[in-house]
Amino acid sequence: MLDLFQGARLTPTQRRIAHSLVQHASSAAFLSAAEVAELAGVSQPSVTRFAMALGYAGYPALRRELRALVDVGPAPADSGDNAMQRALRAETQHLERMADQLGSLDAVREAAGLLAASRPLPVLGLRAAGPLAGYFGYFAAKVHPDVRVLDGGGTMLLDRVDQARAAGATAMLAIVLPRYPRETLDVIREAGAAGLRVVALTDSAVSPVAGHADVVLPAPVGTQLVFDLHTGPMAMAMVLLQAMCDAAPEQAQRRLEEFEAYASRRHLFEA
Repeated sequence: MLDLFQGARLTPTQRRIAHSLVQHASSAAFLSAAEVAELAGVSQPSVTRFAMALGYAGYPALRRELRALVDVGPAPADSGDNAMQRALRAETQHLERMADQLGSLDAVREAAGLLAASRPLPVLGLRAAGPLAGYFGYFAAKVHPDVRVLDGGGTMLLDRVDQARAAGATAMLAIVLPRYPRETLDVIREAGAAGLRVVALTDSAVSPVAGHADVVLPAPVGTQLVFDLHTGPMAMAMVLLQAMCDAAPEQAQRRLEEFEAYASRRHLFEA
């Protein structure tokens, strides 16, 4: 379904509609324009304008296209899986789709080049994205000389972004996951206005951050449990870090060797 929206110049309201359609792909193709509007929290005329922005005569024409993309064949026989198993199997499908999308590494390489060259490298992740920002930052610090994880909100957050920029930062990684904290989006807009290139790792190519980022790396989250599963975003974070190592292999190798010597000298690990 994302292919319908790729390359289209959408307003923030239209991006919200597109995101709602992606998030509810299995049912959205059978909703009326009024129902899509209610789902996305917009007006019904906005849904019509959205369809026309994509080149369709109106929403009914777009809905026909959506229905053609949805598998409406007979439902598969009940596998007997419980809810937990179904949630994890859905994650494997997310990873399969991500693997297919990585047939082209252009976006990942562009993002890696921007981040590897930034000194320092700010990594933004608030609320649900905070642990992933810390996870990425922990490993990135082994191959990058100055990684600054920004995982706490508040009045000093913009100060820390300004400090990073003043110290020489040219790019920022922003990890933005549902429910998309408003403060995160505000910081990204401010960072872009200050001249930082923004790489967004988010759940969808039409997430609210997409319109404010220079490079978007989509990685879907699992939504079948009470709280989202972040398997996809974590995998994309490590793919991005691998690409950063590939972008500056000599530096990465040198820093890894220095860390191993340090770890051995301090007896940091049992194995």
